[in-house]
Amino acid sequence: MAHNDYETVDAVLVGAGIMSATLAVLLKELDPTLKLEVIELMESGAIESSNPWNNAGTGHAGLCELNYTPPAADGSIDIKKSVTINTQFEESKQFWAYLVKKGTFGSPKSFITPVPHLSFVRGHEGIDFLKTRFKALTQHHAFADMEYTEDRATMAKWMPLMLPGRDPNEPIAATRVMAGTDVNFGTLTKHLLDHLGTQPNARVKCSQKVTGLERNEQGWRVSIKDLQNGGQRTIQARFVFLGAGGAALPLLQMSGIPEGKGYGGFPVSGQWLRCDNPEVVKQHEAKVYSQAEVGSPPMSVPHLDTRVVDGKKSLLFGPYAGFSTKFLRHGSLLDLPLSIRPGNIGPMLAVARDNFDLTRYLIKEVMQSDEKRLNTLRGFYPLAKAEDWRLEMAGQRVQIIKKDAKHGGILQFGTELVAARDGSIAALLGASPGASVTVSIMLDLLQRCFPKQVASEQWRSKLNEIFPATAEVLANDAERYSEVQARSDELLQLNEPAMA
Repeated sequence: MAHNDYETVDAVLVGAGIMSATLAVLLKELDPTLKLEVIELMESGAIESSNPWNNAGTGHAGLCELNYTPPAADGSIDIKKSVTINTQFEESKQFWAYLVKKGTFGSPKSFITPVPHLSFVRGHEGIDFLKTRFKALTQHHAFADMEYTEDRATMAKWMPLMLPGRDPNEPIAATRVMAGTDVNFGTLTKHLLDHLGTQPNARVKCSQKVTGLERNEQGWRVSIKDLQNGGQRTIQARFVFLGAGGAALPLLQMSGIPEGKGYGGFPVSGQWLRCDNPEVVKQHEAKVYSQAEVGSPPMSVPHLDTRVVDGKKSLLFGPYAGFSTKFLRHGSLLDLPLSIRPGNIGPMLAVARDNFDLTRYLIKEVMQSDEKRLNTLRGFYPLAKAEDWRLEMAGQRVQIIKKDAKHGGILQFGTELVAARDGSIAALLGASPGASVTVSIMLDLLQRCFPKQVASEQWRSKLNEIFPATAEVLANDAERYSEVQARSDELLQLNEPAMA
């Protein structure tokens, strides 16, 4: 087949979730002449990880997530990770605000809602930790508005469901930041894809499976199977992004790039208890995060959340972990065994050896009875009634396993961008706080895969227009932080009173 028989594009983005949708729109803003295609396995975008019921919908900004500030051996708290995630979320808000201002992006109310973020602890040790964390965080301008209390009457106002029925002698404390958000990443992704569909030389094709990735002098030859009619086609792309959630790992392995060797994946599924009873839902308007049980992994941090999906409020409690060998919710049970390679079997075995606690935790979670789940919920909401709550399956997350000189392999909670040295292909692996900091991850990708263009006058001036201040500037300049946040909040209509 002659080279001319292949369609040629500038970029192919695999997976129509929040990651690819963000990158595609960003690329078209920076260079409207780029020709790009988004390929999705499912029949439409945002069905897997970006679906609102497949994630917590927390606009992660380091305000309430206690696992971002673990105490050191001496009891001190390092706030670096919280500051990074907070300022990266502000970068995301700048991008969304820019698109709202352009007028092509629908109402921001459809995807982002002000919801206070609270941290809640029980016991003297928990209180000592929360107090230390509060003191450390409030020294930084990003957390200056945080409030702390051990007063039960105050807490009863902040989280009315959580005080009645609780032992009055139990030591409890909480912090609150009013400026938290709930984000419907499914609707946001759909807005981005719809916006993309209005652009010339940009298309989103669903029910398409990548069956081959072959490197050549022009970039990558991508073989694609149409799952509806069984047809095959090939695209020649200068750049490929693998943003397919759990499926990004097998695709990275298919590419054969040396940078991808040694990576493995550990799939964890999630479940939530969901309440739609309006009488209960109206009494809790907050996202309340607590501490994971001793020996539990960071992804198991329990939280009771207000969720706003398609204008309707619900409560979610969880997550309860599960285990499946699938890499996607709609994936195959062979995903995990088929991902094992000579290059990653060492790290995977090392992780299995070093993570007995995690394995035991997952088995315990999978075997849990409905009554046991309800008892965990009652630690938050003592008077919870079984009939108000139902179990909801969440999405699959594939945690990263990577080589480690000391341990042979480590399990990493978080996200990682793996790019070829020549920048022609990049894959995003891992999970939380993924969606909330998508924009920052994609800005990092642009630096690594499009360095010449990022240095050009055209891209630089456009980036400055979209992002009045980078995360780094926001972390170090209190005045700039305040200005930029106020502007984004106004455009995203977050200034209207947060839920009282």
